[in-house]
Amino acid sequence: QVQLVESGGRSVQAGGSLGLSCAASGYTLMNWCMGWFRQAPGKEREGVASIDMDGTARYAESVRGRFTIAKGKNTLFLQMRSLKPEDSAMYYCAADFRSRCGLDQSIYTYWGQGTQVTVSS
Repeated sequence: QVQLVESGGRSVQAGGSLGLSCAASGYTLMNWCMGWFRQAPGKEREGVASIDMDGTARYAESVRGRFTIAKGKNTLFLQMRSLKPEDSAMYYCAADFRSRCGLDQSIYTYWGQGTQVTVSS
């Protein structure tokens, strides 16, 4: 059974940095594509970053240059810097057994429960 568990979310001041992790069990990350998504109150969930099976990374325009996605054998990471109040949201990791995913959330099969990031000004 595939399980994804996010961690690392907390409150941070604007301009600060934060790292999120997503621990995967039930499969090896190297054979899957994965992504980070976020949802702020009253807003739709949006794609933040994705990483393909071959390591190709994609980013939403709003986070490009500030966020970095990476994956290990069983853990997905999201390193965030220069955080802004508008980055505040519940952050979710997602996975699918395919070589390429991108930021289209509809193609992801497995989702974690989320971790809260709050950026104060």
